[in-house]
Amino acid sequence: MADHIDQQVLDEVVRYTSELIQIDTTNPGGGEGNERPAAEYVAERLAEVGIEPTLLERDPGRTNVVARIPGTDPSADALLVHGHLDVVPADPGEWSVHPFSGEIRDGVVWGRGAIDMKNMDAMMLSVVRAWARSGVRPRRDVVLAYTADEEDSAEWGSGFLTERHAEFFEGCTEGLSESGAFTFHTGDGRRLYPVAAGERGTGWLKLTAHGRAGHGSKVNRENAVSRLAAAVHRIDQHEWPVRLTPVVRAALRELAALYGLDRPDLESEDQAELAHEVDLLLDKLGRAASLVEPTVRNSANPTMLDAGYKVNVIPGSAVGHVDGRMVPGGEQEFLDTLDRLTGPDVEWEFQHREVPLQASVDTPTFAVLRDSLHHFDPEAHVVPYCMSGGTDAKQFNRLGIEGYGFSPLRLPEGYDYQAMFHGVDERVPVDALHFGVRVLDRAMLAL
Repeated sequence: MADHIDQQVLDEVVRYTSELIQIDTTNPGGGEGNERPAAEYVAERLAEVGIEPTLLERDPGRTNVVARIPGTDPSADALLVHGHLDVVPADPGEWSVHPFSGEIRDGVVWGRGAIDMKNMDAMMLSVVRAWARSGVRPRRDVVLAYTADEEDSAEWGSGFLTERHAEFFEGCTEGLSESGAFTFHTGDGRRLYPVAAGERGTGWLKLTAHGRAGHGSKVNRENAVSRLAAAVHRIDQHEWPVRLTPVVRAALRELAALYGLDRPDLESEDQAELAHEVDLLLDKLGRAASLVEPTVRNSANPTMLDAGYKVNVIPGSAVGHVDGRMVPGGEQEFLDTLDRLTGPDVEWEFQHREVPLQASVDTPTFAVLRDSLHHFDPEAHVVPYCMSGGTDAKQFNRLGIEGYGFSPLRLPEGYDYQAMFHGVDERVPVDALHFGVRVLDRAMLAL
């Protein structure tokens, strides 16, 4: 353990996680939210050790914090490390503890944001405070960004920062953030640590069916509700073809090797053969298949319907919403398929759209991330993976910043990491935070 990662650091990362959870930064969407109290908390912790924070807002209350720590090599590219301050809503009636209590009990920190992602916010704070106290400096400039609005459109957060304040990220070429480097137990004693090097693109869609309004007792062959329902059913039943990206290919091959399986043929241009090969491999990977399965194809899941106002009135229009996700390179296929599935009687449009991402995995950067995990868990099996959803890395990618999901946690068997995201009784073990702060420190200094 590095000398500067002492007991004070380990205590701070737990306390900061708890205290950040206690600051209710619920983001209900639609531009509503108030991250400022958490932003001020972060800014105070940085300023206490001489790191100068800048608070930036598009609108009052929707506050972001940015700070730059100078490196020892002025010619080196800068590293961005970012985390969001907002959280999704939580109903206290569904929880074992109050979701904004930040309670520490039985070696676990409880509350909304414990995983998504005030734990990483606290790790970032604890690491750079330790550097400041000990006089440690990274090789390259490190830019810290604590953002608003990640849980909705990012318009008040990373989108606002990249559009209006790009100067704060000058020189940044790589970024570290959420949803990677956590322990994934395979059930047979292996510990995987998936490090995210890609994200599917986001396509939140609004479908509008038009028809002829009329009385519910009359024959109506232009029923907007029926037209919408038919389109939604076609979308739900569609089987998307396999579309493998370099990151997903690398993940499948590394997992196949780990399980002692024959090297899979993942280069076939024949769609049926490729789909058969991928599905066969996924069947052999057991629990580990869940890391890859959501990202071998595009997807489109109907999520909301809105039509009519009275049971005996056929409305003239009906609206539905679909959560679409696109693998890197699969955007045109997504557009063409939605045109075909919705048909001539249903219009569709993007309500929110973000591009898919992929980062390099055969690089010194990924090797550093892998090594940092191995150093503190020698039995770790580090694998690249593509996230099925999205993060602020999408916005920062507009500035040419290649993003990796790296918020390290060593988790016990039986802990369902994915279920913690937006779930009830979200929590993080204290030991996991201690592991995470050590790994993050090593990675940030080595990069």
